[in-house]
Amino acid sequence: MKNLPYMLALVAVAFGALLLYLGELDDSPGLGGIGLILMVGSVVLAVRHARRSRR
Repeated sequence: MKNLPYMLALVAVAFGALLLYLGELDDSPGLGGIGLILMVGSVVLAVRHARRSRR
């Protein structure tokens, strides 16, 4: 259970990459943007969680 936030972040990054890929296939900038925001946001939250858990 200790690694659950990191696993969720990994799944979110993979899903974001899929959305980014599908957005590029369909030439849909909105879907690609949502995928990019999801990827960046999940990485930021995972890093923030890692930094707070070390205190």
